[in-house]
Amino acid sequence: MKILVIQQKMIGDVLASSIICNNLKREYPNSEIDYLIYPFTQPVVENNPNIDQILLFKDEYRKSKKALWNFMLSIRQTKYDVVIDAYGKLESQLIVALSGAKTKIGFHKSYSKIIYTHVVADNPVALTNAGLALESRLNLAKALVKSDHWDIKPHIYLTSAEIENGKKIIEHHQIDTSKKIFMIGVLGSGTTKTYPFEYMAVILDFIVKETDATLIFNYMPSQREEANAIYDLCQPKTQQHIKIDLIPGSIREFLSITHHCDALIGNEGGAVNMAKAINIPTFTIFSTWIKKESWNSFENGKDTVSIHLNDIKPEIYGGESPKKMKDKALELYQKFLPEYIVPLLKKYLQEN
Repeated sequence: MKILVIQQKMIGDVLASSIICNNLKREYPNSEIDYLIYPFTQPVVENNPNIDQILLFKDEYRKSKKALWNFMLSIRQTKYDVVIDAYGKLESQLIVALSGAKTKIGFHKSYSKIIYTHVVADNPVALTNAGLALESRLNLAKALVKSDHWDIKPHIYLTSAEIENGKKIIEHHQIDTSKKIFMIGVLGSGTTKTYPFEYMAVILDFIVKETDATLIFNYMPSQREEANAIYDLCQPKTQQHIKIDLIPGSIREFLSITHHCDALIGNEGGAVNMAKAINIPTFTIFSTWIKKESWNSFENGKDTVSIHLNDIKPEIYGGESPKKMKDKALELYQKFLPEYIVPLLKKYLQEN
């Protein structure tokens, strides 16, 4: 049986949807499972033994109708038996519609039954501590196979060479491994997903004061100026504990370094999901407009902890979903004071 899974989105989404491949390969070990993703997300599924082939949806397919048509023809010529669309947007729906697959599985929308043979509805509330984002992906796999045994946790597969390389990088930067090492998600993917700089500096000052730990900043190369701005806002003692010049050269290198850290602390996003997938503890500060229950996967109150403004000041939201407050994200961030985060973070640092 040939199966195509489609997830054309961000790193966290691609990692989340990889559980579809993992579970279907376990149920159908002789199947061929391909995964269609954007090129920049490939590092999180490299070496995954449950994926036979990674297909890349290149930029040229979005810019050229001819290139897109030829790509869709190549999908059709592969003759997949099953196509699972975890993306659910026009790009993926066109691929599904023209795939020629007998079984087409996707999420419920008003027009879904025109495209898919099997339509899956999202759970209204999370049923497990895996969270809604992972539960909804697993529902897509459940539409194809009935089982009592599901692995809902995403996994990233690092090689021994990558792990050793991460160790060498830490040694090269003369980091004292007898003390705590924290990877810091210092910036989110955009301004509406980034805890205010001056507040983050307060959090970093507190971490160093409490633990005497070494801090490694994780951010995209294009965010170097913003990362330096947060560094400059930190107290001189904290700056001495920040390895500002240790910049992972790639996502896989970031993972290899994070493997040797005691925890990842910072803004919610792909880095947090990646850390969880290599079994590293996380403390997550959620954006004021992100729906926490979708992405606070495997939270247990000990080594996997998160905090949202809605947890502290629910009256600000007035019962509305945080997603409806996106246009007020920056205004809400100003209300998300460090003093609300510090007590929970202190408990976290004492227990990890």
